[in-house]
Amino acid sequence: MKASKFLIRLIRYAPGLFAINFVSWTVFHSLALITGLAAREFFDTLTGESQLGWDIWAILAVVASVPLARKAASFGANIYFVVFSYTIETLMRRNMLAAVLDAPGAAAMSEASGEAISRFRDDVQEINRYLEEWTDLAGRVVYIGVAFVVLFKTNAMITLVLFVPLPFLIGMINMASGKIHQYRREARQAAGRVSDFAGEMFRTTLAIKSAGAETSVINRFRELNATRRRAALKDEFFSSMLRSVGVNIVHIGTGVILLMAGSSMRSGSFTVGDFALFVAYVTQATHPIFSIANLLASHKRATVSFERMVGLMPNRPPEALVEHHPIHLKGDFPTPPRSVPTDFEPLNTLEVRGLTYRFPDTENGIHDVSFTLKRGSFTVVTGRIGSGKTTLLRTLLGLLPKENGEIIWNGREVDDPANFFTPPRSAYTPQVPRLFSEKLRENVLMGVPEDEINIGDAIRLSVMEDDLQELEDGLETVVGPRGVKLSGGQMQRSAAARMFARHAELLVFDDLSSALDVNTERTLWERVFAIRDATYLVVSHRHSVLQRADNILVLDDGGITVSGSLDELLDHSEEMRRLWSGDFEHRRDAET
Repeated sequence: MKASKFLIRLIRYAPGLFAINFVSWTVFHSLALITGLAAREFFDTLTGESQLGWDIWAILAVVASVPLARKAASFGANIYFVVFSYTIETLMRRNMLAAVLDAPGAAAMSEASGEAISRFRDDVQEINRYLEEWTDLAGRVVYIGVAFVVLFKTNAMITLVLFVPLPFLIGMINMASGKIHQYRREARQAAGRVSDFAGEMFRTTLAIKSAGAETSVINRFRELNATRRRAALKDEFFSSMLRSVGVNIVHIGTGVILLMAGSSMRSGSFTVGDFALFVAYVTQATHPIFSIANLLASHKRATVSFERMVGLMPNRPPEALVEHHPIHLKGDFPTPPRSVPTDFEPLNTLEVRGLTYRFPDTENGIHDVSFTLKRGSFTVVTGRIGSGKTTLLRTLLGLLPKENGEIIWNGREVDDPANFFTPPRSAYTPQVPRLFSEKLRENVLMGVPEDEINIGDAIRLSVMEDDLQELEDGLETVVGPRGVKLSGGQMQRSAAARMFARHAELLVFDDLSSALDVNTERTLWERVFAIRDATYLVVSHRHSVLQRADNILVLDDGGITVSGSLDELLDHSEEMRRLWSGDFEHRRDAET
């Protein structure tokens, strides 16, 4: 999709705002025509060559009133342009965020966070500047059309000479378009890498200090900043050079008028007023030449920005970036939609047949995995490190896109696991919980109205009641970025409380007890089993969890090698006996 089509779709989203803005800027630029005509009349009146016969004071009143009228037009234009800018910027950000949220959870963000922020912020603003260039140029078109006619009738030769540079300047911009595109892309990418590295430094301060790596990290940060500086310098220098060329055309034009007007004034065909008119118009009349040059450069930069933003939406067509949706910039915010399915059925049986997923360009993943979960059952997935346990859970829940296989809920195939396995059907606690720098209460609720759940029960089930007494503000404690104020066990149990608060039919735990001490883990499972009204799928290697299992799935190299009760597996499976005894020879790399 070309940049022009993106632009048209954005304008069509708020055509009224764009039209008012366009008219306001057209009026602003066109009022300058009066100033030039008044200047000619003023000087011609002083030299006795006036054709209108206006009084000096009337001319001065006109000259004085034009700036006031332009200020009023400028004020209105700026107000409407700000509203229009926020509107289109919000629309693009809304569409990018929607694409990220709708993507499979394990691959929702195709870029690092710093790079993604650059696209949400810098590239969106680049499109706004591009639209501003179009609006400004469009507003000058009326001015330049009228000015050209007036100047041409006054002196055709001088007028034509003023506009001769236009095709040459446009040609120069076209020749430079490749560099504009390259330098802008490099500058954006370099800025994203610096943001990413800065974020990593803040998140891993303790690890850096423990390793004594401060000097190395700082040196690397300096290298990235130096690369960004060079890329930004190239980008800005090239853009400034083009702007300088455009600006200096105005000065060249003024010099041309001085050189050519002398002989015409001696012959009497060019008055002092005519000279004043040309000088008054030359800046505005030649500015569109600069505007066109700047617009061409801005078009290349905008093309890069459109490509980068579309790249953040790999699962959507390019036009999704500018799809029209409500953005609610005024009035009350709408009530967030609740993702409660209309065709909800309590879980009786969940069947998985031939589930397969392989990571891109590798053979790693899971293959041909089949099992069945009955309502109220407690199924444990176990295996060596790297056997595919986490990958199995993510693929089942739609966080990774399955390549083959069927997932059947109560006899009906699930076509879209990512949207299907959400509360109240399913809830998931990952091995590394995701907490936000908000209050602990908000991390548990995650948008669910508190009057719809019993947060106290969720806290009790996750064995968090004693921890609340130790936290400075209990449930109102702000946990910090990624839950940094909490211990590893508290983070996992906070995520478990979030899960319990959803009252989901299927509860999926990925090694929940990995950061818990033995006593806390025992208490948690005792409380869970005391109210066993859900179905559980749990990744674990802990003896206490395996002993509670109705069924154990043993994974090896991405496939289920054996399944059954603990006693059955210990009797017949050498792999299970190794897992039970902790004999993990030839461990694989950590599971992705």
